[in-house]
Amino acid sequence: MFGTIVNALAIAVGSILGVSFKGGIPEKYNKTVMQAMALAVILIGLKSAFQTNNILLLIFSLAIGSILGELLRIEDMLEKLGKWLERKFQKEGAKGGISEGFVTASLIYCVGSMAIIGSLESGLTGNHQTLLAKSVIDGVSSVVFASSLGIGVLFSSVSVFLYQGFITISSSFMKDLLIPSVTGEMSAVGGLLIAAIGINMLELKRIKVGNMLPSIIIPLVYYTIRIAFKF
Repeated sequence: MFGTIVNALAIAVGSILGVSFKGGIPEKYNKTVMQAMALAVILIGLKSAFQTNNILLLIFSLAIGSILGELLRIEDMLEKLGKWLERKFQKEGAKGGISEGFVTASLIYCVGSMAIIGSLESGLTGNHQTLLAKSVIDGVSSVVFASSLGIGVLFSSVSVFLYQGFITISSSFMKDLLIPSVTGEMSAVGGLLIAAIGINMLELKRIKVGNMLPSIIIPLVYYTIRIAFKF
């Protein structure tokens, strides 16, 4: 859990710094930097997605996972949680909302190859290097996000702690199933979702990435069934 704890703390510290800059950085700079970050997010996501060795599995994972996400209404739950935090912590009359920053940052920091692979490495081998590298990236980006989106980004550190912590702890019980081919396809699906988040950040088209999150575990389910039925 060491890597996950450092990652969460990096986001929290970066968010606090970013909020302190809020209002002090001209809007045009914030907007341009956010667009630049969005392009970087898309590139990072696509690099992971292109590493898939089973494009049909990726397609089916997205389709099945999206149906599950719609049934579970994950995006709505994230929005409600963000709105609750907004009512709980935002000062009356303050501009902007906590919800957008919380949901956007949570998805960016939780969905992707570094979050998945880093957490798996941490749980399976005790190697925290990937998560420590992710901590540096997330810490820097949280300054930018928080300066633009506000204090909601700070609460995403909790999402990261719970999400990556769950993967780390769970992986120690699934060492026989989490072979490279499984984690590779999970990362590819996560990478495509990261690219979708970048599109949302550019405000080109609103994609319900939250409802697609179950797609990430479909490759694990698929390979588990293959092993169980030997086909």
